[in-house]
Amino acid sequence: METPGNLFCVAAPSGTGKSSLVKALLELDSRLAVSVSHTTRKPRGQELDGREYHFVAEPEFHAMIERGEFFEHAHVHGNCYGTSRNAIEARLQRGDDVVLEIDWQGALQIKQLFAHAVLIFILPPSWDELAQRLNRRGEDPPEVIAQRLANGRHEVAQARHFDFVIINSLFETALFDLKTVVHSQRLKYAAQQRNRSQVFAALGLV
Repeated sequence: METPGNLFCVAAPSGTGKSSLVKALLELDSRLAVSVSHTTRKPRGQELDGREYHFVAEPEFHAMIERGEFFEHAHVHGNCYGTSRNAIEARLQRGDDVVLEIDWQGALQIKQLFAHAVLIFILPPSWDELAQRLNRRGEDPPEVIAQRLANGRHEVAQARHFDFVIINSLFETALFDLKTVVHSQRLKYAAQQRNRSQVFAALGLV
């Protein structure tokens, strides 16, 4: 599916800082819009329905799958996550750039539908640092943290399928790297041709 807008998919193991990086990026880049995913998990901390996620019950989630309302969906850490089809299509067709916070399974599914989607994987600097971050978050019991770390080893192995890899050792540096990826993608020939088609046509480049 070819659209004027760019689609960025950001994935990472739990606790790597993906949500904080995407939030900071959105505050700096007015051209980016975030697509809020649906999930069956319960809200954490200060999360609000419709802001971080659309929180739905599992029967409703499966009904949405049956109705074909998701571009992709996956089962992660015991919960279901899905990306709304209508929300993304409308924005990309308008020429908006959209960023998705998504798990690796969903990102690879999206890539099959949007060949020009840009997949970005955020890595922790070490397993010890990731464990410390999960513990400092104070949101999960020890057994859940242990499961997240175990799942993280499998998730990190999927980074080789992504277009860009950013190591979140220092937040400011990782944010700069993320901004650089977004800006670089916008300047690629194919992306400019999709987004500035009238200019390309006027110059005889179409």
